[in-house]
Amino acid sequence: MRVIVMAVGDDRPGLTQSLADGIVEAGGNWLESHFARLGGSYVGSVLVELPLGGLAELKRVATRMDAEGFHVTVETAAEEKLMPDRILGFELVGADRPGIVRELSTALAGLGVSIDFLETAIEQEAWTGSTVFRARAEVVVPDSVSFDTVRAALEDISGEIVVDFDED
Repeated sequence: MRVIVMAVGDDRPGLTQSLADGIVEAGGNWLESHFARLGGSYVGSVLVELPLGGLAELKRVATRMDAEGFHVTVETAAEEKLMPDRILGFELVGADRPGIVRELSTALAGLGVSIDFLETAIEQEAWTGSTVFRARAEVVVPDSVSFDTVRAALEDISGEIVVDFDED
């Protein structure tokens, strides 16, 4: 059985080790993960393969970690679907403002494009000191939609945003 373990806690040394120890204690195998410091907290998710009966043990371990201030939840992973090989990668940069992620996700969803990976951040621009929004993404494009259509939709979000596409 595959589960997704999600964890959030005040950033401090040993959190990943604590999570890894708990997964091993439940007989699990750590398959894939994503971790980052976000808003001063340590936030992450792990895809774990568990043996039969391991779910109850992992949930017990998660409860113990939660009592220590590392909030851990366990969810059953969905069955993986075969994804088409039509992946389009891009980076997006523009002046930060509320609604950019909504505009990006709306443009993609309107075309039936699914987000496979999305990473966003804001930073201060060196020359002007203004706040700049950056996004890196990989999206799955259905056969019925051309990459040029996706490119045009992303470039139409705003004249203030620059989109750089990975080579096909």
